[in-house]
Amino acid sequence: MPVRYLALDIGTKRIGVAVSDELGLTAQPAMTLEVRRSRREDLRSIARLARKFAVVGIVVGNPLHLSGEVSSRAEKAQVFAAELGELTGLPIHLWDERLTTQEAHRILYEAGHARQEHAKVVDQVAATLILQSFLDEHKTA
Repeated sequence: MPVRYLALDIGTKRIGVAVSDELGLTAQPAMTLEVRRSRREDLRSIARLARKFAVVGIVVGNPLHLSGEVSSRAEKAQVFAAELGELTGLPIHLWDERLTTQEAHRILYEAGHARQEHAKVVDQVAATLILQSFLDEHKTA
């Protein structure tokens, strides 16, 4: 039975999207969505992706402060996640995403991508890191 997840790295300008393979073992970058003026439109776009990929759950990056305290960005991500769960009826997993964007930049830099090109894909890479961390933590023995 397929166990596929969608993951989101929610930013103010873009939302990085990653999806797992059907076995729920590996995460791959899927796309970057430009944030629209209407959060409802963003939620509907993600709900369509969830249906398209037939996912069993959605992992949303939770940008906590390094101390572990809830940041204003984390509060916004949590509200977005709750609304997404209501709209899709799918389980939503908030996942600690501290330092994933910095790690994504490092990976892109080491792969030879110019810093100016990072904006196009860094959110996808961050979403992939979030999802892979979630999958690794939830592997069944």
